Amino acid sequence: MTIYGTRPEAIKVAPVVSRLQTDERFESVVVSTGQHHEMLRQVNQRFGIDPDHDLALMKPNQTLNEIVSRAVFGLDAIIDTEQPDVIISQGDTSTAMAAALAGFHRGVDIVHLEAGLRTGNISSPFPEEANRKIISQVACLHLAPTPDAKENLRRENIHSKDIVVTGNTVIDSLLEASQWNVPFDDERLAALSNTSDRMVLVTTHRRENLEVMAEIAGAIRDLAASHQDTYSVLPLHLNPKVRLGILPVLEDLPNAIIADPLPYDQFIALMNRAHIVLTDSGGVQEEAPSLGKPVLVMRENTERPEAVLAGAVKLVGSDRDLIVAEVTNLLENTVSYEAMANAVNPYGDGQAAHRAVEAIAELKGVGTRVEEFQPKYP
Repeated sequence: MTIYGTRPEAIKVAPVVSRLQTDERFESVVVSTGQHHEMLRQVNQRFGIDPDHDLALMKPNQTLNEIVSRAVFGLDAIIDTEQPDVIISQGDTSTAMAAALAGFHRGVDIVHLEAGLRTGNISSPFPEEANRKIISQVACLHLAPTPDAKENLRRENIHSKDIVVTGNTVIDSLLEASQWNVPFDDERLAALSNTSDRMVLVTTHRRENLEVMAEIAGAIRDLAASHQDTYSVLPLHLNPKVRLGILPVLEDLPNAIIADPLPYDQFIALMNRAHIVLTDSGGVQEEAPSLGKPVLVMRENTERPEAVLAGAVKLVGSDRDLIVAEVTNLLENTVSYEAMANAVNPYGDGQAAHRAVEAIAELKGVGTRVEEFQPKYP
């Protein structure tokens, strides 16, 4: 049973679900909590996933405790009916933690996909850092995306035999999606895609940045004024707090395009078109380097340090002046830009789902795990 509820989770479980559904060793049951209902539907359709169960958890202004309690309650009934041997919990969302907890309480083997990410700060990101640590305590198989993630788990006294380094399944999905021929529904993006104008792709939604959205918007406004030949494109999260901080500052700028959240396929096409990516997203930190895009992360820390060490990603926090300075450096300094654009992506080779499924097969005595993923650096 694969349980997920947000768009990033759907993207990352899609290649695993696809393999499970065509592998005669397994019966695959797919469960959506619907934590991100509309955005989830787009990804499901694009990757051909049709959930067997959908809890439709999304409702306005619910608290984290409401999400978790409703998810555990709804999942418990499904687990009781389906009687799975294994539950796959992906990542670090409230859905992921609730899925692991509900399965553990029912005595089901928990497999944690994308295990071992850590910042070392329980409050950043919130609540993800706590969620992934909780899942690690109840999982019996930890599918770590990188060797560093494996070492994080080992430092928490999880046995090496219970950890498999797979690479990240987001790269499996990205490599497929980057081959799609995708038109933009938004006429402004379609027009921009047919020009040679430089474009900075901006995404922001993290809880820890909600109080500084105006600062982030101010940085983008400064960049728009100083680089009038460069567009800033913001597919803006639907969270009202995000929009309240961004829209009043940027909506009148001629070289800033504020769009609604894009379907996954169009977002990948937009990222492929971008010159620079400015983000606080976890998944984008993994995806953009695979496309040769320098990534500036508007966070003080990251649970994905591998790309920082590789030189493909740089932490810039949420300080207005620092964001402007770092983006300006990449726009004006060819050496700095090329160094980041040509850095090695340490997150995957497109075979993560294969490694994950074989590790699950070994867990249940119907297969043998294959060679682990090992990043290759120059």
